[in-house]
Amino acid sequence: MPLTELNHYFVRANDLERTRRFYCEVLGFEQMPRPDFPFPGYWLGVGGKVQVHMGPHGIPNAGLYYLGSTPQSSTRDAGVVDHIAFSATDPDAFAARFESMGVHARKRFLPEIQLFQMFVEDPDGLTIELNFHGIEIKPAWVADGENYARMPRVTGASAT
Repeated sequence: MPLTELNHYFVRANDLERTRRFYCEVLGFEQMPRPDFPFPGYWLGVGGKVQVHMGPHGIPNAGLYYLGSTPQSSTRDAGVVDHIAFSATDPDAFAARFESMGVHARKRFLPEIQLFQMFVEDPDGLTIELNFHGIEIKPAWVADGENYARMPRVTGASAT
Protein backbone atom coordinates (compact mmCIF):
# COMPACT_ATOMS: atom_id res chain seq x y z
CA MET A 1 0.00 0.00 0.00
CA PRO A 2 2.64 2.54 -0.93
CA LEU A 3 2.22 6.22 -1.55
CA THR A 4 3.22 6.61 -5.17
CA GLU A 5 3.74 10.36 -5.65
CA LEU A 6 2.75 13.82 -4.55
CA ASN A 7 -0.55 14.36 -6.34
CA HIS A 8 -1.35 18.04 -5.75
CA TYR A 9 -1.68 20.75 -3.18
CA PHE A 10 -4.74 22.94 -2.65
CA VAL A 11 -4.58 26.70 -2.23
CA ARG A 12 -7.47 28.71 -0.84
CA ALA A 13 -6.89 31.85 -2.91
CA ASN A 14 -7.71 35.34 -1.66
CA ASP A 15 -8.22 36.45 -5.30
CA LEU A 16 -8.85 33.35 -7.40
CA GLU A 17 -8.27 34.94 -10.81
CA ARG A 18 -5.11 36.78 -9.76
CA THR A 19 -3.70 33.58 -8.25
CA ARG A 20 -4.58 31.56 -11.37
CA ARG A 21 -2.88 34.13 -13.60
CA PHE A 22 0.26 34.00 -11.45
CA TYR A 23 0.51 30.22 -11.61
CA CYS A 24 -0.16 30.17 -15.36
CA GLU A 25 1.61 33.30 -16.59
CA VAL A 26 4.52 33.45 -14.15
CA LEU A 27 5.14 29.79 -13.34
CA GLY A 28 4.01 28.29 -16.65
CA PHE A 29 1.23 26.01 -15.38
CA GLU A 30 -1.55 25.07 -17.78
CA GLN A 31 -5.23 25.19 -16.88
CA MET A 32 -6.48 21.60 -16.90
CA PRO A 33 -9.99 20.13 -17.14
CA ARG A 34 -11.60 20.02 -13.70
CA PRO A 35 -14.53 17.84 -12.58
CA ASP A 36 -17.82 19.46 -11.69
CA PHE A 37 -16.99 20.09 -8.03
CA PRO A 38 -19.69 22.01 -6.12
CA PHE A 39 -17.39 25.01 -5.64
CA PRO A 40 -15.47 27.15 -8.14
CA GLY A 41 -11.78 26.76 -8.74
CA TYR A 42 -9.06 25.54 -11.07
CA TRP A 43 -6.83 22.56 -11.65
CA LEU A 44 -3.40 23.59 -12.91
CA GLY A 45 -0.55 21.39 -14.02
CA VAL A 46 2.20 20.61 -16.49
CA GLY A 47 2.73 17.64 -18.77
CA GLY A 48 -0.90 16.56 -18.45
CA LYS A 49 -0.69 16.10 -14.66
CA VAL A 50 -2.57 18.20 -12.11
CA GLN A 51 -0.27 19.67 -9.48
CA VAL A 52 -2.19 22.61 -8.01
CA HIS A 53 -5.88 22.77 -7.10
CA MET A 54 -7.24 26.13 -6.04
CA GLY A 55 -10.52 27.54 -4.86
CA PRO A 56 -11.65 30.95 -3.62
CA HIS A 57 -11.54 32.15 -0.03
CA GLY A 58 -14.80 33.25 1.58
CA ILE A 59 -17.35 31.03 -0.16
CA PRO A 60 -20.53 29.61 1.40
CA ASN A 61 -20.16 26.11 2.90
CA ALA A 62 -16.36 26.39 2.86
CA GLY A 63 -16.12 23.91 5.74
CA LEU A 64 -17.56 21.20 3.48
CA TYR A 65 -15.03 21.74 0.72
CA TYR A 66 -11.86 22.95 2.42
CA LEU A 67 -10.94 20.28 4.94
CA GLY A 68 -7.55 21.65 5.92
CA SER A 69 -8.28 25.29 6.67
CA THR A 70 -10.96 27.32 8.39
CA PRO A 71 -12.48 30.73 7.69
CA GLN A 72 -10.21 31.97 10.51
CA SER A 73 -7.04 30.64 8.87
CA SER A 74 -4.45 33.21 7.91
CA THR A 75 -4.88 34.91 4.57
CA ARG A 76 -1.59 36.82 4.77
CA ASP A 77 2.06 36.14 4.09
CA ALA A 78 2.23 32.58 2.71
CA GLY A 79 -1.34 32.20 1.46
CA VAL A 80 -3.35 29.28 2.71
CA VAL A 81 -2.37 25.71 1.92
CA ASP A 82 -5.54 23.76 2.58
CA HIS A 83 -4.16 20.24 2.10
CA ILE A 84 -1.45 18.17 0.45
CA ALA A 85 -2.50 15.21 -1.69
CA PHE A 86 -0.77 11.97 -2.59
CA SER A 87 -1.68 9.29 -5.09
CA ALA A 88 -1.89 5.93 -3.35
CA THR A 89 -2.86 2.32 -3.88
CA ASP A 90 -4.88 -0.21 -1.87
CA PRO A 91 -7.53 1.84 -0.05
CA ASP A 92 -8.64 -1.25 1.89
CA ALA A 93 -5.20 -1.58 3.50
CA PHE A 94 -5.08 2.14 4.36
CA ALA A 95 -8.58 1.96 5.89
CA ALA A 96 -7.57 -1.04 8.00
CA ARG A 97 -4.34 0.64 9.10
CA PHE A 98 -6.10 3.87 10.03
CA GLU A 99 -8.77 1.97 11.99
CA SER A 100 -6.19 -0.12 13.86
CA MET A 101 -4.27 3.04 14.81
CA GLY A 102 -7.35 5.04 15.80
CA VAL A 103 -6.83 7.57 12.99
CA HIS A 104 -10.07 9.12 11.73
CA ALA A 105 -10.30 9.27 7.93
CA ARG A 106 -12.91 11.34 6.16
CA LYS A 107 -13.90 9.50 2.97
CA ARG A 108 -15.16 10.90 -0.32
CA PHE A 109 -16.10 9.43 -3.66
CA LEU A 110 -16.21 11.21 -7.03
CA PRO A 111 -17.76 8.67 -9.41
CA GLU A 112 -17.50 11.07 -12.37
CA ILE A 113 -13.76 10.44 -12.57
CA GLN A 114 -13.55 7.13 -10.63
CA LEU A 115 -11.77 8.71 -7.68
CA PHE A 116 -11.97 7.62 -4.05
CA GLN A 117 -10.34 9.82 -1.41
CA MET A 118 -9.38 9.64 2.24
CA PHE A 119 -8.48 12.71 4.29
CA VAL A 120 -6.51 12.47 7.54
CA GLU A 121 -4.79 15.08 9.70
CA ASP A 122 -1.13 14.96 10.62
CA PRO A 123 -0.14 15.65 14.26
CA ASP A 124 0.12 19.39 13.53
CA GLY A 125 -3.33 19.58 11.95
CA LEU A 126 -2.27 19.61 8.28
CA THR A 127 -4.79 17.73 6.16
CA ILE A 128 -3.34 14.92 4.03
CA GLU A 129 -5.45 13.68 1.11
CA LEU A 130 -4.93 10.21 -0.35
CA ASN A 131 -6.25 9.72 -3.90
CA PHE A 132 -7.12 6.27 -5.16
CA HIS A 133 -7.73 6.41 -8.91
CA GLY A 134 -9.73 3.90 -10.94
CA ILE A 135 -12.30 3.12 -8.22
CA GLU A 136 -15.56 2.62 -10.10
CA ILE A 137 -17.79 1.77 -7.13
CA LYS A 138 -17.66 3.17 -3.62
CA PRO A 139 -16.06 0.48 -1.41
CA ALA A 140 -18.64 -1.48 0.59
CA TRP A 141 -16.94 -0.62 3.91
CA VAL A 142 -17.45 3.12 3.32
CA ALA A 143 -20.67 3.65 5.25
CA ASP A 144 -19.86 7.24 6.25
CA GLY A 145 -18.42 8.47 2.94
CA GLU A 146 -19.42 11.65 1.16
CA ASN A 147 -20.33 12.04 -2.50
CA TYR A 148 -19.39 15.33 -4.18
CA ALA A 149 -22.50 15.11 -6.39
CA ARG A 150 -24.73 15.38 -3.30
CA MET A 151 -23.03 18.41 -1.72
CA PRO A 152 -24.62 21.87 -1.83
CA ARG A 153 -23.36 23.83 -4.81
CA VAL A 154 -21.76 27.27 -4.66
CA THR A 155 -23.35 29.68 -7.10
CA GLY A 156 -22.55 33.22 -8.10
CA ALA A 157 -18.74 32.91 -7.81
CA SER A 158 -16.36 32.96 -10.76
CA ALA A 159 -14.35 30.07 -12.21
CA THR A 160 -15.16 26.49 -13.05
